[in-house]
Amino acid sequence: MAGAESPGLARGSAWTWRPVARDALLARAFHSCTELRGRFYLVGGLLEGGARVPSSDTVIFDPAGGQAVRLAARGSPLRSHHDAALVGGRWLCVVGGWDGSRRLATVAALDTESGVWEVWTANPGNSPPAGLSSHTCTRLSDRELRVSGREGGTRTQRRYGSIYTLKLDHSTRTYCYKEEGCHTVSRSGHCAALLPTAGPHPGHQLLLFGGCNSVEPEVAGQWSHGKIKEEPPVAPRLMEQLARLVSSGQGLQQGPQSLRHHSCSVVGPFAVLFGGETLTRARDTICNDLYIYDTRKSPPLWFHFPCADRGLKRVGHRTCLWNDQLYLVGGFGEDGRTASPQVCILELFV
Repeated sequence: MAGAESPGLARGSAWTWRPVARDALLARAFHSCTELRGRFYLVGGLLEGGARVPSSDTVIFDPAGGQAVRLAARGSPLRSHHDAALVGGRWLCVVGGWDGSRRLATVAALDTESGVWEVWTANPGNSPPAGLSSHTCTRLSDRELRVSGREGGTRTQRRYGSIYTLKLDHSTRTYCYKEEGCHTVSRSGHCAALLPTAGPHPGHQLLLFGGCNSVEPEVAGQWSHGKIKEEPPVAPRLMEQLARLVSSGQGLQQGPQSLRHHSCSVVGPFAVLFGGETLTRARDTICNDLYIYDTRKSPPLWFHFPCADRGLKRVGHRTCLWNDQLYLVGGFGEDGRTASPQVCILELFV
């Protein structure tokens, strides 16, 4: 539960992840989890630590009923360490990832109405990454994603991270990568958050957190007011609870160091990060800390809420926002090998 005695920690507040469902179909890590019309679509992942070949499962979880079913979809891809995004309110596009033998930059799409997986084709002007895994894909519009992260394997990767714009056209089932002129620190296993900017010139920034030794978030794109049309999920109660939680703490200028394979969800002006693996320790590397990045003031502040429950340690998990609740789905536990079959919701006692 929340600690109390050092800067950046809350005083007299508490939080936990409360289990609300359990199903063996959900036990996986390094998968994607995407909400569509009140259902969570889980794609692929690793079913146990050390597995070389990822799962080809597509599982649909109903958070209202607490039920999970395996989708009997033809052509379901083998994938882990990928990312996914919705296009056209219908197609779940899986971008890049590991297929058991190589890192990919291709796009596979699940037509959620027909229940069929489609392999989309690259446009002639496509300029793809060398191969992507543990990268991020962030929706900028219904046809455009911003892709960031390290390319290639450990022998071929660059010393910097590239940023790509990925355009998707569901009418022609095509995609096209374009490399942006700017670069980032070489990152893998990071997270990305599209957040509003405070100050006299409001707009949006795409920030990258973790995946390298730096404690500083890095800007992977910025847009002036009105340029980003994306409508984030509305979560007024959770947003109010997070505001009360951070009001009980003292903010820090720096966030967690060397964190990777954590989760991140945007709730209004807050980025909520949880768990992951720290690169600063040789043992006991899997974490159960909650971090909140508050952008309401400039400069933004970090708030750290540690946890005493070792059973909540997670790596390779996902968080998903639905119906004013933040859900935790999957991930390996403290041993880094056993996948959690639980679904939990974030409970704040404020």
